[in-house]
Amino acid sequence: MVKQQGIGTSHAKIILMGEHSVVYGQPAIALPLPSVRLTATLTSRQDNQQIIKSRYYHGDLENLPSSMAGIKKLVEALSARFNAQERGWDLTVESQLPAERGMGSSAASAIAIIRASFDYYDEPLDRTVLLQLADIEEQVTHRSPSGLDAATVSSEKPLFYIKGRIGVPIEMNLDASLVIADTGIKGATKEAITAVKDELKTNKEYAETRISHLGELVNQTKNYLAKNDVEHLGEALNFAQTDLAALNVSDPSLDHLIHIARDNGALGAKLTGGGRGGCMIALARTAMGARRLASILKENGAQQVWLQPLDKRGND
Repeated sequence: MVKQQGIGTSHAKIILMGEHSVVYGQPAIALPLPSVRLTATLTSRQDNQQIIKSRYYHGDLENLPSSMAGIKKLVEALSARFNAQERGWDLTVESQLPAERGMGSSAASAIAIIRASFDYYDEPLDRTVLLQLADIEEQVTHRSPSGLDAATVSSEKPLFYIKGRIGVPIEMNLDASLVIADTGIKGATKEAITAVKDELKTNKEYAETRISHLGELVNQTKNYLAKNDVEHLGEALNFAQTDLAALNVSDPSLDHLIHIARDNGALGAKLTGGGRGGCMIALARTAMGARRLASILKENGAQQVWLQPLDKRGND
């Protein structure tokens, strides 16, 4: 049965620890940001036009720009799955997520579109199928995706994740808050992934050591979260940033905000996501400290800031 309208939702995410190294089999920890939402609405049309409506593009599916090639491939796969290639519809995507900032915008779009489609065609959707379909989009957008983005933007709990396995939800009840700050520069995930690959080719042992160390830091971080060890968590964030910078995935805009955060009381700070622009995160001991840090980061060039409590309430 086809409804007149199907609705799907998702939300933003950040990677707390494990960017890039997760692609090479190391673990990662990612946090959902449920307050930063995305909604996809699929609505029937009387004609057979298939129209995409979003802040980046408004027009026919066939003419989607190359930057949205992953979405096009996903929508075509969904149409084939439901044998509905000739059916007309409007697909409206309303997002609070900034694009290309390491907050999972492409994965969140894919998850919400899949959920809207299954709602529209009144079909049940399990998590395995959801993530398999999301991978169609992510393979185009991110080349060799770890699957972490899609897993987290569709989850309500923080995830401990290893590529090729199902993410394991973890509890977090930490007396601290995160500040997420946007440099205002689009992250360049593909270039960053290539930079790591190049480093592995030209400086193999050095790069592998950095990647392994990032994995060790993730395992340590999991313990710090469980034990409410805020001080060591901050140190781990700083160590991770050193490794990521050594792998050539940081950039001056990120380095600037990271140094500002550390100089103004952050317990630790690092980039989050693909790097080469995008967002950074900083750990503050209190909510008041996080608000103060957010103001200072905005005064020093951050385009947008978000606050995320790390206690259990902040993750429900």
